[in-house]
Amino acid sequence: MARIAGVELFPHKKVKIGLTRIYGIGRPLAIRILSQVGINPEIRVKDLTEEEVNKLRQVIENNYKIEGELRREISANISRLIRINCYRGIRHKKGLPVRGQRTRCNARTRKGPGRGIGLRKKKEK
Repeated sequence: MARIAGVELFPHKKVKIGLTRIYGIGRPLAIRILSQVGINPEIRVKDLTEEEVNKLRQVIENNYKIEGELRREISANISRLIRINCYRGIRHKKGLPVRGQRTRCNARTRKGPGRGIGLRKKKEK
């Protein structure tokens, strides 16, 4: 089983899909990395030689921000926005959508579960 950047890659998946398990690498970047190293993207992870795995590991770790380093950078950017009190920072702090989506309806992912109206007192006649 191949281990790159502290992440175990699934042995039965194709290399171009297996690399996407690493945080910060999507399909287009995975294909670009494989062409840079000279590995066929259609072969399975279990069929990679140790030399190819080492080449992949070196290219990824030397040229791209991935995993912990990328997560730290993103969280630092968000905390900077919150600290300077800009509009996006305020939206992050309140837990609302940041990129201009409407919130009157359909913002449940960001806002959390909806709260019911609750029990009302019945009008007395």
